[in-house]
Amino acid sequence: MSLERVLITGGNGQLGTDLAEQLSDRAEVRALGHAELDIADDAAVRSVLDGLRPDTVFNCAAYHNVDLCETEEEMSFRINAVAVKRMAQQCTERGAKLVHFSTNYVFDGRRSEPYGEDDLPSPRSIYAISKLAGESGALAYGDRALVVRGSGLYGLHGSGQKGGNFVTRMLNRAREGQQIRMVADQRLQPTFTRELATAVIEAVDADAMGILHLVAGGACSWLEFTEAIYELAGIDAPIEAVATSGPVDRPLNGVLARPRADALGLTPLRDWREALEDYMAAAGYLAAAQ
Repeated sequence: MSLERVLITGGNGQLGTDLAEQLSDRAEVRALGHAELDIADDAAVRSVLDGLRPDTVFNCAAYHNVDLCETEEEMSFRINAVAVKRMAQQCTERGAKLVHFSTNYVFDGRRSEPYGEDDLPSPRSIYAISKLAGESGALAYGDRALVVRGSGLYGLHGSGQKGGNFVTRMLNRAREGQQIRMVADQRLQPTFTRELATAVIEAVDADAMGILHLVAGGACSWLEFTEAIYELAGIDAPIEAVATSGPVDRPLNGVLARPRADALGLTPLRDWREALEDYMAAAGYLAAAQ
């Protein structure tokens, strides 16, 4: 792939920001946030595509507040599914490659083994169902489309929908003296978006298509992730381990394997803890940097 003219939707989020930064020295990049481009506005998307004529579109826009999705079903499907299908159609009409981002939540997480790209999804929430529908729309209507599933994303820019990323929220809670309660029974691969952006660009350069799992190496629980954050920040905060509860059925095993990515010879991402330390150093959160 040439990656000469690039459109990034959701371009002011943590992944979109890292993609724009890494592509800026090789491509004409237009990164648009929700205020500049609502991906559910078909006419607006068409206008932007006609104006820029991108060879690649990275769709980082999503409705990803998992709890809100349960009550905002129409909004979830409009942004996570219908808009993606229509964007895929428009990309195909213009000869552009769509790179769409999805989630480990498309699996029910009820088995102990990691889930590979070819394992059958079984989504258990509105968020997960809408994201799986978006995957199907991208692959069915997008010529050479690539769907990248990730897990536990955090980045230097933060997540607007959630009031910062998980790391910053946990640091703020500890510094405000709040009681920290964290689930110990959900496993995942927290992934630094700067590393994910590098991996995705490598995949596009390799003309990868279909579904790829691109996640940090290793795995941990949300509790272990939180403990690592506090340890690296030099914060001594008690954490109460709790079991998953609430109205949303979240996968207890959200760990992804990457046989397809490995078969393509793509560079594995580093271990989650190594990447977390680099993120915290870059953000100024390391104990030694304070």
